[in-house]
Amino acid sequence: MRTTETNLPLITENKVPKRYKKKLPVFLTHSDFKLILDNTKKKKYKLAFLLGFQSGMRVSEIIDLQKSNIDFERKSINIVGGKGDKDRVVPLPKGVPLNYYDHLPFTCTARALQKAFKRAIKASGIDKPTLHFHSLRHGFATHCIEQGVPLNQIQLLLGHSNISTTSIYLKANPTDALDSYEELF
Repeated sequence: MRTTETNLPLITENKVPKRYKKKLPVFLTHSDFKLILDNTKKKKYKLAFLLGFQSGMRVSEIIDLQKSNIDFERKSINIVGGKGDKDRVVPLPKGVPLNYYDHLPFTCTARALQKAFKRAIKASGIDKPTLHFHSLRHGFATHCIEQGVPLNQIQLLLGHSNISTTSIYLKANPTDALDSYEELF
């Protein structure tokens, strides 16, 4: 470190790191999701989309899913070695015909699922260019909040280490805050 004649350190210009904007997650509504399913022909893709939207699974977890990880009696799926090598339990999607699960394990790549999802969005006529496969997971979290599932339980279902990560979904759909405002003012 250089010093001045008075033996005080020189103050150098500190570079402040750029801050990236945190965008709110883009999620699907139930009606958008139904349109997407209606415009998806292959059962394996329908199953993948249902796992994302009704179980909150990541695309990599869907690809890695084995039929042996499903507990049909308890209506749950054991995620083994998810992101961060964490295990967790998620709900089995409701109303899925049992023969759909014959497509497990998936024999396609995560990229193939993502492309199939984009094709289904386009075929359904939904005009939301920022939708992506992970939007299914965002939809799951948002709908859990809308249904009154406590935030700490949503955190467990999503496998988040920090509750602040889960709380983003409170901001993504501020319906309750807007309703409270309407009631109070």
